[in-house]
Amino acid sequence: MSIDKKYKRIISLVPSQTELLIDLGLEENIVGVTKFCIHPKHLLKTKTIIGGTKNIKVDRIKNLQPDIILCNKEENTKEIVEACQQIAFTHVSDIFTLTDSLELISLYGSFFDKQVEAIKMINKLESKIIDFKKFIENKKSRKVAYFIWRNPWMVAASNTFINHLLELNKFENVYANAKRYPEVNIKDILKKKPELILLSSEPFPFKEKHITEIKEHTSNSTPILVDGEYFSWYGSRLLKAFDYFKELHSRT
Repeated sequence: MSIDKKYKRIISLVPSQTELLIDLGLEENIVGVTKFCIHPKHLLKTKTIIGGTKNIKVDRIKNLQPDIILCNKEENTKEIVEACQQIAFTHVSDIFTLTDSLELISLYGSFFDKQVEAIKMINKLESKIIDFKKFIENKKSRKVAYFIWRNPWMVAASNTFINHLLELNKFENVYANAKRYPEVNIKDILKKKPELILLSSEPFPFKEKHITEIKEHTSNSTPILVDGEYFSWYGSRLLKAFDYFKELHSRT
């Protein structure tokens, strides 16, 4: 399946997948991205912006005449996927684990005739995963809560890629009995007794002032700001994630 014959014009509706395309050497083939596709920084100035991950400009997508549109089950709505399917071949990823991530990299390598680049990336990632597992094996498990939103307060729970990476870090998610991204009562955080409260930089941009706010509802928990891209972006961003996790453990 060669890009010269089939998939020359790509639209990506998922920021992490856009970055993956770039790192596979496909920047010239990308014709459209969302306003949230911020890596690399120059992309929003050089590519057509077709809306956000939850709302798209259908006519703008049509005018770009894509050969393939890349979506994700979590990032994009069913309505968006169905609209895209009326325009061009649409691939929908569904990522829960590192294995899923590696398989997606391999699949993109096949889609776009970038098998060599994909294999190199996979080999690097697998090496980093092995190294991190050695790093973490003697670390103590700690209870955590991972917040993704404020008003309403929402956390990452089970059946998410974030939770998978928390487990890899030996962070025991105190909301693991819930599913996906439930709303929670911030006043109940004391009952959960997390040692660490991780405040993600995305999708809600938690700041230092929110640490003060969280502390009003906790006693023995330590709230810290974390880079959400390293916990939720499942493409080539993972190449940098494990060094970030090591640094995170060194300061917590």
